[in-house]
Amino acid sequence: MQGGSHAADLHGILLVDKPVGPTSMRVVERVRRSAGGARCGHAGTLDPLASGLLVIGIGSCTKQLSHWMAGDKRYESTMDLSAFTATDDSEGALDVVDVATPPERAHVERALQSFVGEVMQAPPAFSAVKIAGRRAYDLARREVRAGGDAGSVQPQARAVRVHAIDVVAWEWPLLTVRIHCDKGFYVRSLARDLGRSLETGGFCRSIRRTWSAPFRVEDALQLDALPQQLMQEHLQPAPQVQG
Repeated sequence: MQGGSHAADLHGILLVDKPVGPTSMRVVERVRRSAGGARCGHAGTLDPLASGLLVIGIGSCTKQLSHWMAGDKRYESTMDLSAFTATDDSEGALDVVDVATPPERAHVERALQSFVGEVMQAPPAFSAVKIAGRRAYDLARREVRAGGDAGSVQPQARAVRVHAIDVVAWEWPLLTVRIHCDKGFYVRSLARDLGRSLETGGFCRSIRRTWSAPFRVEDALQLDALPQQLMQEHLQPAPQVQG
């Protein structure tokens, strides 16, 4: 589809329920094509193996994306405590941990509470944070290609804020939690760090973003339902930014 007056007329927010598989930028590219080449951007990356709410700004609303990116987030994740992986998710090879006695739910809940509040968290080795000007995932992939250990790539820990972590279900080795956190928190890092705390394994089987303030996934469009040509009525106006 060629750009033109249609693209110039589109301004608003499109909420997409990203499926597992595509990158966030691939979703944005699909939206841009449907929007006739209009300027588009997203307010916070989801990993390819994560699903859920992706907030996409179109036209003049791209100027407000940094504001929406800074909002608090909610996730639901199922974690596997039987192993670690280099990627902290199911994409990496399993490093199974021998756990003679799985922790009881009360023990898991107590351990999770130590990650609530302002805590120091190291991003995953396979993440987009920069180490000496290079993306961590580039360094980790290079290390693996050279026959080394991606664990040697260690992004610096930084302060993150977590408002709440609630256990939804627990049956060894799978733990499902709901997380309410601020920008910059890595769910994969929580799985890894929880495993270390419990002396078990810890990686994410699934991650789903359900909220990115002030937007919720229930109002999002399934990617497969994206119309071939986006019209203004498909978009919602951006909430007024305070201050």
